[in-house]
Amino acid sequence: MSALPPGSTIGILGGGQLGRMLAVAAAQLGYRTQILAPDAESVAAQTASSFTRADYHSRIILDELAASADVVTYEFENIAIEPIQYLATKLPVHPAPAALEVAQDRATEKSFVDGLGGRTAPWRKVTTLAELKQALAEIGAPAILKTLRLGYDGKGQVRLHIVDDAESAWAEIGQRPAILEGFVTFSHEFSIILARGADGAIVSYPPPWNQHVDGILDRSSLPAPAEIARHWTEAAALAGRVADTLGYVGVLTLEFFATEQGPVFNEMAPRVHNSGHWTIEGAVTSQFENHIRAICGLPLGDTGLMAPRVEMENLIGEDANRWAEILAEPGAHLHLYGKTVRPGRKMGHVTRLAR
Repeated sequence: MSALPPGSTIGILGGGQLGRMLAVAAAQLGYRTQILAPDAESVAAQTASSFTRADYHSRIILDELAASADVVTYEFENIAIEPIQYLATKLPVHPAPAALEVAQDRATEKSFVDGLGGRTAPWRKVTTLAELKQALAEIGAPAILKTLRLGYDGKGQVRLHIVDDAESAWAEIGQRPAILEGFVTFSHEFSIILARGADGAIVSYPPPWNQHVDGILDRSSLPAPAEIARHWTEAAALAGRVADTLGYVGVLTLEFFATEQGPVFNEMAPRVHNSGHWTIEGAVTSQFENHIRAICGLPLGDTGLMAPRVEMENLIGEDANRWAEILAEPGAHLHLYGKTVRPGRKMGHVTRLAR
C-alpha cells in the first residue's frame, strides 16, 4: 500500500481509552481522526478530530464514515464482525476482518494457535452441561470455564476447583457455549506486542512482566525477569507466525504464561493493549504510534527502551484520585482517561522510568 499523507483521516471504531490514545498518536503525525461509537460518554471523542455517536450497524453511518475516512481501524475486539466486513468492501480496514473472526471465538483462537505450533493449555469446546462434564473427565480439575465469546478483565469465566463444580459453573456463565481450559502452573504472565506493516515488516517490543489483581492488569514492568526472558524468542516467533498467517496490519498482542515447559499461549488481542501502555514514554516509539504508522503505510518505529527500568501501573477506580501525589513523583508520567470514577473501572495509568 502507498503511504497515506498527513492530513488524511483515520476512522476509529470504539470510544474508549485505546481510541483516545490512538487519536493522540495520530494527531502527532498530522492525521485527523473520526470516532464512531454508540456510547454517550466517549473518552476517545475528547482527543479526536470528530465524533459520531451511532450504532455500528447503521449502513447510512458506515457509508458516511467510508466516504470521509481514508482508512479504518478499531480499538477493541468485542465488536460485531458485520460492520467491519461491510467497511472492508469500501476502504482499507486494518486489522482485516479475519483477525477479528479468530480473536472473537476462543475455540477458533485456540485451534488457530495450535495449528501454528503454539503451546496451549489442554482445552475442550463445550456447548452443554453434558459436554462440560465429559471435558472435566478428560482434563480434570482445577480448570477454568470461559465463555466462547466476549468477556475480558476476568469477566465471563469461572474457576472449577473440583469436578463436582460443573453444574454451578455452567449456571454461572449463563449456560452459554464455552471452552474448558486445564489449569496451567506458571511463574509469570507476559505479553508479546508487535506491529506489522502491509509490506510484512515486523517490529516487536521487549516482553513486559504482567501482574494481575482480581483478573485485571495491575502493572507491567521491564526488563522482564529471567523466567520470562528465556521464553522471549519462542513467544515472539509464534506472534510473528500469527501476524503473517493473518496478513495482519497494525499492532497485535499475544498473552502468555511462563512455564517450565515453555511459553503457554493464553489469548490474543487484535489491537493495541493495556500491557503496552508503558511504551508511550518507555519506548522510542509507542504502540499507538506504531499502529498508526502500520495502518497508514509508514515505516515502523524503533521499539527500544528509553530507560533501564520501566513500570506501568493501572489506576483502577479511586486510584485516580491520587493524581496530585503522582504528579509530584519524580520520573512518573500520569495519564487520566477522562472517565467518571467507578469501582473496578480503568481510570488511567502511570508510567515510571528509572534511570
